[in-house]
Order: sequence, then structure tokens, then C-alpha cells
Amino acid sequence: MHVGAALSAVRSSGSILEGLRAGQRLEELARRGDAAAVDLLVAATSDPDAITAVAAVRALGAQGSAAAASRLVALLDDPRADVAEHAVEALAGVAPPRDAVAPLVQRCAAGGFTGMLAQRTLETWAAATPSTVLDGLVAELAAEHDPGARARLIETVGLLPKSGGLPILTRASLDDAETPAVRAAALSALGDLLADRSGHGTTEAPAVRAARAALAAVAATSGPLARVADRARADAQPPADRRPRATGRSDGLTVVQLFLHGAVDGSLRHSGRGDTGGIATLLVQLGDALLRQESRVGRVITVSGGWGDLSTPAAPDPTEPDGHPDDLRGPGHHYVQVPFREASTGLAAAWSRWVEARRGLRRILRAAGSVDVVHLRMADVGSMVAAEVATELGIPVVLTMAPDPQALVAAREADGSLTRAGFGAADVVEHLWFRDRLVRRLAEQAEHLVLFPRPDLEGSIARLVGVDLSAHPERVLVVGEGIDVGALDQVAREVWGDAPRSPATGAALGELDALLDRLPPERRSLPLAVSVGRLAPVKGMATLVGSWLADPALRDRCNLLLIGGELDDPSREERAELDRIHDLLASDTSAGAGVLLAGHRPNATATAWLAAAQRGTPAAAGPGGVYVCASLKEEFGIAILEAMTVGLVVVTPDGGGPATYVDDGVTGVRTDTTRQDALSGAVRRALDLAAAPGAGLRRRRSRAVVRERFGIHTMAAAVAEVYTEVASAHRGPGRMVATP
Repeated sequence: MHVGAALSAVRSSGSILEGLRAGQRLEELARRGDAAAVDLLVAATSDPDAITAVAAVRALGAQGSAAAASRLVALLDDPRADVAEHAVEALAGVAPPRDAVAPLVQRCAAGGFTGMLAQRTLETWAAATPSTVLDGLVAELAAEHDPGARARLIETVGLLPKSGGLPILTRASLDDAETPAVRAAALSALGDLLADRSGHGTTEAPAVRAARAALAAVAATSGPLARVADRARADAQPPADRRPRATGRSDGLTVVQLFLHGAVDGSLRHSGRGDTGGIATLLVQLGDALLRQESRVGRVITVSGGWGDLSTPAAPDPTEPDGHPDDLRGPGHHYVQVPFREASTGLAAAWSRWVEARRGLRRILRAAGSVDVVHLRMADVGSMVAAEVATELGIPVVLTMAPDPQALVAAREADGSLTRAGFGAADVVEHLWFRDRLVRRLAEQAEHLVLFPRPDLEGSIARLVGVDLSAHPERVLVVGEGIDVGALDQVAREVWGDAPRSPATGAALGELDALLDRLPPERRSLPLAVSVGRLAPVKGMATLVGSWLADPALRDRCNLLLIGGELDDPSREERAELDRIHDLLASDTSAGAGVLLAGHRPNATATAWLAAAQRGTPAAAGPGGVYVCASLKEEFGIAILEAMTVGLVVVTPDGGGPATYVDDGVTGVRTDTTRQDALSGAVRRALDLAAAPGAGLRRRRSRAVVRERFGIHTMAAAVAEVYTEVASAHRGPGRMVATP
């Protein structure tokens, strides 16, 4: 196939995902393309089809010639925001055109996702022409007065290799006229650059000595900047000895797992807040279970995002980790946070934090000493930078690969909410093309893939992601997520009065009673339809409320309890979902009296409430409640498993992981959760099922499915085997094949 035929394949692709896959094949062909191919690609960048235009832009970056570079520079001013944004990234593949430096530097100053792409392109260029990039940054700093923009520019100076930027960073770090954010960016960058200078002879250049003196001077002060300088001084030290660990050691392997978009702690107090969903529950319970796997794993380090160096929580929690990786070398399950300069941000807005994330992860991995495996789970900024640091430090990567965002793109295209004509606008907001490519890059780097069960697994992964699992089947593990069945059983027995009630369970039930007291008296005998999850569009909470309100028969049969989300200080994404819910409730205030928004609760509290929904409560909820997962797509579903463990009939999407373990019409109801009428009908059928004869047998069947297939120890045993294999036979990246 030649470039012209490949372009035609993109244009004629039958779906958005097929277009993305065809675009990837076009890039591969463009790498070998000649001047005629460049002409075809240049013309295609003006194509009215957004997918074809962007595919051509990215192919020009892959082709890499001067003519391709010239067109990409021109596209930086294109009125199509998606085309201009992809040109920023594609420029990383060409030799640095001098006339592109200034516009990319300006995008760095503006920040956001495009600013991140510009920083990464400039970092790539600086490896060959550092002075050209530095001159552009210096010129922009001289003209820029906005503190946030200056901080981003200073951060970018820190990405340049060698010591050319040291004098600029040193002056900024000591300048009282600069804001704390600018000085913090300079101090942090000094730590990185001085680390690059460690071990380069015994005589240090004056610029290096001045930079070290600046760090020492600020570290000797008090306040937030002193903490930043202290960390930067630690970063500037030569790395610790990283000789390979001997396999089979009595102290076991060291595994690092991460989720940077929320605070993860052993008590799961932050569950359901912001982006801290089921993955937090999994990381905590899996980390503990791994330590009980016959000494194969001796140390688990769970990394999350925490309060920044320059931000102070309104009510600091003395039990919260402070972000300092001071004592990570002992055995056990350690929790440590990457300290961002500002309060941690959500998934959608976190890309601009990539430099801080990479620096923090590098610091943690260095402090941890020998690390055997880094386990990545999401196509997000944390996985992107963790993969880079793992490569830098020679640590193998295991990837839990889910078709995200691909499955969501397919679902939204199927229901008409995402069209080919609207893809460009959606891509600017959601970065769908970038995330699709990130999944594939991570899969290619990973030594081993972990996948959740789903119908036609091999075919769906090839279709959605473009990864050929059959190329290396020995390097693929299919395993469901696990939950702590024993702990859930104990809470349920306490709720049902079959075991002495602990103070924690008693307090949880007291909170539930207080919440149910809000219901009008005439609704207090109805069962509960409960949903647990983040307040994010993909979780479908607003869809569920709309379905419930639109179905009078359903409203008359149950109350709706939504657990999750920060109600008092919501993130931007949470606020948007709350606004949708409140708009729906405002349309019928009398009907809305049956909807209860509980906000996020600790995992143990949510578990107790699920058990109470199954049996009912003495004063305010009838028995026979159900659990509803209204997600547009669900890769597996920790909360669904928890609901099944306490005997609730569940409503789930008819696809993904739930389709492999929910027996439709027996243990639950599977449905098209993108349609309000289908969802409300499924909830009514679930209530019928919960009230039908044989409820005890159904509950036992649900519990047996979870206990036999999805216990946390079953999952831990399987992944521990993978970690052992990867650590003992680390053969480098590129094990999986992303099909062109």
C-alpha cells in the first residue's frame, strides 16, 4: 500500500476507530514516503473530514522532511483547533525549524494540554539545539508578566539538557519579586539539572556552584519554598546504586503501583471523591493481598497525588502522608504521594502537571532503591511519565490494558452522541487520539499485559485498540479484579445482626438513617436503588436520575441513593455532573424528593449501606433493594462485585467485564445503559427479581460467583506470578505487537 491508498482508507473508514487505526497505518507508510507522498499529505491536511486531516498532520510528523516541517509550522495557526494542536505534537518528529520555536514557547506559556505537547516537543528539540530553544524561552520570559505563564516558562527551561539554563533558574529561585509558584518551578528544575551534572568531574563550573548555593540558601529558610528546595537538593544527589536484584530473595519482590489523580490511603477515606473510584479500593486491597503471597512480594509502594508544596488544605489531616518518600525501603505496604505545587487535579486537567509528576515519580523510585516491577493501569499522565521513568531506570513495566478511551468512543458513536463530523471538537476537549496512541505505546513497552475478561477478548482488543494478543500469548494474563470477600462478609453480618456490630458499622448505619430521614414519610417504606461511583459523565449518574424521574412506575417503587462525588467543593467535572442532576430534579421537585445524594463516603461505609439496602432498615427503607451501575461502559466493576457479595440484584451495562459474570435474569439485569428507557426498565426488572421467590438461592449464587472467581487473593496470586516472571526474565520493551 502507498500513501495515497492509505489516505483513501482513512477517508473511507466505516467508524471513528477504524479511522484511527487507518491513520496509524498511514503514519507507518509516511516514514518511508518521498516528496510525492509529502504533497499528498499536505493536501490532505485541508480535508474537510477531521480524522483524515489529523491523520495527514501526524503522518507529516512521521515523514520528517523539511517540506513536512514547513507545512506543520503553517498549521500552528490553523483555525481548526484540533489540527493546530496535533501539529504541535507532530513537530517533535522533524528537525527544529527556527520559526516554530516562538509559537511553541507561547503555547507553553498558555499551559493546558496543548502547552504540555509544546513542552514535550521543545524538550525533544533541545536535545539537538538547546541554545535555539533557550533563546526562545528567554525572549518570552522578558515579555511575559503573568505569574502562571512565567512559572510554566521557567519549568520549560528546566527541561533543557546540560547547564545552559542554570543561571536563569538560579536567579528566578532567589528573586523575591517572583511569585512562589515561579520560584518553586525554578527550584525544582535546578534539582533535575544538577542531578544531570552529578559525577561530571571533581571541579564544578561557577553556574553549577551558584545553583547549589541557591538551593542551600532557600532550604535554610522556613515555609513552603524551603520544602521545595529541600526536595530539589535530594534530587540533585547522584542516584543510588541500582544493581539488579537477585531473584528468589527471601525479602520478596518490590512492586510499585500508582494512581495520581486522588489521594489513596489504607483506610479508603477518599473513595468516590473526584477521580478516586474503584481503582483506589483495588490498589489498597491488592497491595495488602500481594504481601501474603508466600513471600513472593515483600514490598508494595502505592503512589498517589497529594497536597502540593504551595497549597495548604483547609483542615490538614495529621495522618495523611506528606509526600516525602523518606522510608520506603522496609517491607510492607507503603503509601506515598507525588506533591504537586497546587492541589491535586482531576484526570481531564492533569496533563499539564506532567513535569511535576515525572519528577516526583523519579524521586520516589530512586528513594525506593531496587524496584522489580512498575504496574500501570490507565492511559493517563501518570502512566505516561511512569513509563518514561521506568525506561530511564531500567525497571520493567506490567500494564493492565483496558480499551479506554476506545470502548467509550465506540459506545458514543453507536448511540449517536459522538459523530465523525464532531470528532475534532470532542478530541480537543478529551484528547481521544492522543490517549488512543498512548494505550498502544504503553502496550508495546510492557513486558506483560493484564486484561479483564470480556466477551470475544482477543477480537475486541484487536478491533478497539489495534493490539494483537495472539502475537505473544505467553505474555498475557486474563484475570478479573478482586475484592476482599471476607471483609465484606463481616460487614454484612454486622449490618444484618448476625455478628456483633462494630463501632464503625454502627456509625455507618447511623449516617444512613440520618440521610433517609430526609425522605417524605410516604416514601420511607420503599426499597433503595443504590449506585456507587464517581460523579463523572462516563459513570452515568445523571442518566440514572433522568431515567428514574421519567418513569412514574419506577418512582413509585423505590428511592434512589447515589453514593460518590465531592458535594461541598466539587471538581469541574463533578460540578458539571451535579448541575445536570440538579437541573433534572428542578424540573419535578415533588418526584425528586425520592433522590438522595450522599456524596463520597469511605469504602467501609458504602459497603455497610449496600448490605442495608439488601435487607432494608427498621424505619426508612424496605427490603429488596437493588444496585445500579449506569456507566456508559464498565471495564470490570469493583462496586458491582461488592453489591453481589452482599446479595443485591444488580443492573449493569450489557458488555465489558459485567457481561462475563452477571447472569442476566438470575443474578442481575444487563441492559443498554446509554438509553434512559432501557435503563429504567432494567431497574424495574431488577426490583421484580429481588422480590420474586427464590431470593435466597439467587443471593447464594451471586456470592458464589464472586467468592470463587473474584476474591482479592485469587487476583493477587495471579499477578504475583506475573511479577515473578517479569522480574526474573526482564528482556526489555516491545513484547506486545500493536498492529499497523
